[in-house]
Amino acid sequence: MTTSPSSSGTVKPATTPPTTTTSNKLKATTVSEETIATLASKVESLEVTTTEPKMDAAPEEIPKDGTGAVYLDPWLGPWKDEIKSRHDAAAAWIEKFDKYEGGLDNFSKGYERYGINVKPNGDIVYREWAPNALTAALIGEFNDWNRESHHMKKDSFGVWEITLPAVNGKPAIPHNTKIKISFVVPHKGRIERLPAWIKRVTQDLSVSPIYDAVFWNPPQKYVFKNARPPKPKSARVYEAHVGISTSECRVGTYKEFTANILPRIKKLGYNIIQLMAVQEHAYYASFGYQVTNFFAASSRYGTPEDLMELIDTAHGLGLTVLLDIVHSHACKNVEDGINEFDGTDHLYFHEGTKGRHELWDSRLFNYGHHEVLRFLLSNLRFYMEEYQFDGFRFDGVTSILYTHHGIGTGFSGGYHEYFGANVDTEGIIYLMLANELLHQVHPEVITIAEDVSGMPALCLPLELGGVGFDYRLAMAIPDMWIKLLKEKSDDDWDVANICWTLINRRHGEKTIAYAESHDQALVGDKSLLMWLCDKELYTHMSTLTEFTPVIERGLALHKMIRLITHGLGGEGYLNFEGNEFGHPEWLDFPRAGNNNSFWYARRQWNILDDPLLRYKFLNEFDAAMQHLEEKFGWLSAPQAYISLKNQGDKVIVFERANLIWIFNFHPSKSFADYRIGIEKPGQYQIVLNSDRPEFGGLDRIDEKTRFFTTPESWDNRANSTQVYIPTRTVIVLALVD
Repeated sequence: MTTSPSSSGTVKPATTPPTTTTSNKLKATTVSEETIATLASKVESLEVTTTEPKMDAAPEEIPKDGTGAVYLDPWLGPWKDEIKSRHDAAAAWIEKFDKYEGGLDNFSKGYERYGINVKPNGDIVYREWAPNALTAALIGEFNDWNRESHHMKKDSFGVWEITLPAVNGKPAIPHNTKIKISFVVPHKGRIERLPAWIKRVTQDLSVSPIYDAVFWNPPQKYVFKNARPPKPKSARVYEAHVGISTSECRVGTYKEFTANILPRIKKLGYNIIQLMAVQEHAYYASFGYQVTNFFAASSRYGTPEDLMELIDTAHGLGLTVLLDIVHSHACKNVEDGINEFDGTDHLYFHEGTKGRHELWDSRLFNYGHHEVLRFLLSNLRFYMEEYQFDGFRFDGVTSILYTHHGIGTGFSGGYHEYFGANVDTEGIIYLMLANELLHQVHPEVITIAEDVSGMPALCLPLELGGVGFDYRLAMAIPDMWIKLLKEKSDDDWDVANICWTLINRRHGEKTIAYAESHDQALVGDKSLLMWLCDKELYTHMSTLTEFTPVIERGLALHKMIRLITHGLGGEGYLNFEGNEFGHPEWLDFPRAGNNNSFWYARRQWNILDDPLLRYKFLNEFDAAMQHLEEKFGWLSAPQAYISLKNQGDKVIVFERANLIWIFNFHPSKSFADYRIGIEKPGQYQIVLNSDRPEFGGLDRIDEKTRFFTTPESWDNRANSTQVYIPTRTVIVLALVD
């Protein structure tokens, strides 16, 4: 979920890459001096279009006290003290946890103490933080909703507790029965809530739209069969939503996703799945971004064990699984959420207007509170341990980073925008703690930040003064593509600007690039293929119909846009479910405004599987991209060297991972014997060609051709060769073994 659609996500041009090192003070994931030296050497090899600041300090001299980011990027110098103060504040929290909570590791296991837990002897212990409450009682089907039979006791920290002894060795509350906590609070009297740490909530629309809390304690616990796969060197991310992963007009299930979608993802060649809308959200049309119950996996798709099986099966296929986590805000629901949990508006959230997001109509967490940190950090740990997720994509990070939450704010890339009164220091420190925890407990975890602002050091470790993410999303790239398709004719495409947008990132802080994500698929916008082909998607996508100029252009540019984004845009690549084959139309969840229709809340796999439809061509090309990256590993290679950006010819040539990438975006001109520069001499062959018939191309290129370099310098490269590059085509060359 983007905070500010108008924000460009532009960052300061090509600064010296930040890197990582170790801290004596913090229990951080350590990074070797050799790694620092490697990253530092990469800086000098990068092709950039601006003057870079000189890294004056040798790797061993980079401070490990939270100011290392300044040595890696001297432009941060004026804000060195503020960067240091953030680091020190995070360190102070960690020291506090060490002193009072048994360490950050133990502090993050709050779900083992809070909420409802069953002891080995069958006793049930329930604890809940609600300092404003005067009395509390556990009620449910187990005691016929009796508010007097199971009173709880309150400690000096405002935590209520009750132990229910086992009955004949079994828990006193039956599995899958409804429960609530009943409070008496000042000024309001009796209120009843769903437990804040509840792990299962369900909805029965025949009774009420309000969700019910359920005590979930199945007699057979799910046993994971497969170990987590190793952390991928290259991140090829498939963003998916379980509920829309069916062609039918209904909500899909975890089991269906496991059986039907996981094999598709594996076959395509992606190695990471990013699951959206897993945390329970009462309003399906919120796309999962109005979370009501943070520890409950959505019951609309199935049981917790079904989700565990999905993740376990994915691991068996070698797929890493990330959760799209929403800690930037919470749904304002009271009866089935955590808003006004103990009768106040400021238990988990800030009080008054500070605690409300005016655009999202939701509540904003108080990241500076001890118990709020326990709740959120434990939430992360819970999904890592209980469900075996491998990491997280943090939604709405811009809202966490700034007091203005990105509302009505554009970011120019000026460093002053990232410091001072507009920055929410408590929010930044929470993210520092979250990343420190995750990388400490699971060193191979992956964390991704959705931030439109370009915050410096977002993807540096805490010990250098960074926030600690592994990747950030390149949110300016899809905006560029949509703008080109909406506002420019093909003749007016500025290839230099395309290249600049694709490489304009903080080198050394890894970026995940994408041509389109779920944001571009939502109602009110169009997918790339819809912008390219529009109404002809309904009339000319059959191979039995005319291959019109519109469809020819659409297929060609869809492939080229995705490949140049993949090759040039970052250190990771993301695709939203269905876009790999140009899924038509848009996403629109059932709501009052569309008569609660599921027609647009599904993925039409049937059109992909129909051999007479041209969608299969785009799917095959997407698979070819992913498998080629698996072989050559360009996402984990240094950034590309762009040797040619010819505006008149609309030709772009670059080198990355020892591959030569040649794009001809010209709408009408093909070029024979087109000379290109190549650094490494030798014999080259085509390893990917968008003009192949199986990719919907026109088969104009002879792939048996071999390209021999000559020692003729061209475009600042030591050697050159000549190629045939048809209009709206890309070819990728590799050295012959």
